[in-house]
Amino acid sequence: MSPALGILFSLFTALIVILGDTLIKVAADDARLTSLPMAGGMALYAGSAICWYFAMRHISMGQAAVAYAMLSLIALVVIGALLFGEKVGVREGLGVLLALAAMGVMSSQHA
Repeated sequence: MSPALGILFSLFTALIVILGDTLIKVAADDARLTSLPMAGGMALYAGSAICWYFAMRHISMGQAAVAYAMLSLIALVVIGALLFGEKVGVREGLGVLLALAAMGVMSSQHA
């Protein structure tokens, strides 16, 4: 198993889902469940399962989940602030720092 490859697939999965989340947020803001952005978001979610499969072949579920969650959290906070005018406060900043710390702990080698 190649941990670096597993982390890479986890991060790629997160990028795909982040794009899907962004499209779904656009659809939600327009209050249109049946729209092109919603369909695109759903398709990206489905496609991300393939990347997730490859991540699981190379690293533990915990490592994959932390890598995925870390990138998702950071990217969605930034996208929310820049594209949708959402506030970034102390809670969000602390969440990002804790996600980075968790990634460091989960990626460290076992003794």
